[in-house]
Amino acid sequence: MDLEKHPQKPVAPAEPAGIRASDADRDRIADILREAMAEGRLTAEEHSERVDAVYRAKTVGELEPLVRDLPAPGGARPAAAAGIPDEGSPTGPVESLVAVFSSSTRRGRWRVGNRTNAFAFFGSVEIDLTEALFGQRLTVINATSIFGSVDIRVPENISLRGGGTGVFGSFEVSTLESPDPEAPVVVINGYSVFGSVDAKPKRGKFIADLQKRLRKHLG
Repeated sequence: MDLEKHPQKPVAPAEPAGIRASDADRDRIADILREAMAEGRLTAEEHSERVDAVYRAKTVGELEPLVRDLPAPGGARPAAAAGIPDEGSPTGPVESLVAVFSSSTRRGRWRVGNRTNAFAFFGSVEIDLTEALFGQRLTVINATSIFGSVDIRVPENISLRGGGTGVFGSFEVSTLESPDPEAPVVVINGYSVFGSVDAKPKRGKFIADLQKRLRKHLG
């Protein structure tokens, strides 16, 4: 074939909105949504609906409308956060707890990072934050349970928010609001398939003992 007579046509670059979204793009949008819910800009139901749409999105153009009405971290435009790495987005160490046909536990006195990923596949993950040290106000836990369980316990003096999807399983977050506006906020999000995710405050020992004595006295 004579390439000079039949030159190849250059491929036109895709419009920014038509660029395929990467996992990093989706995570940046999910971070904006989590922070918006932690600040009370979105309800747990709105957050869950938008997060579901984030991980179904194929292109950057599908991501941008999900945060168009929300401020982006660091003052960047949501559209920029959707398609271009945002240097102002909060970053930090990510801890992962994985249980595959096994169990994984995190409890006691430990420093909680910005984000924790919990994954249980035919196994169980337990995260106990009652004695943990919070180095930041917002902590996000991404919980995934497939034929397994993820149990999260938090102290009663923080705010607990979140929501997720249960497919032939359960995803339950017992919402808790601290009267202290500066108290740590823990946001749970993710999904369960034929499994369970359960997040709730852990009752203090004094209250538990008092209730036990009261039941004994009445019984």
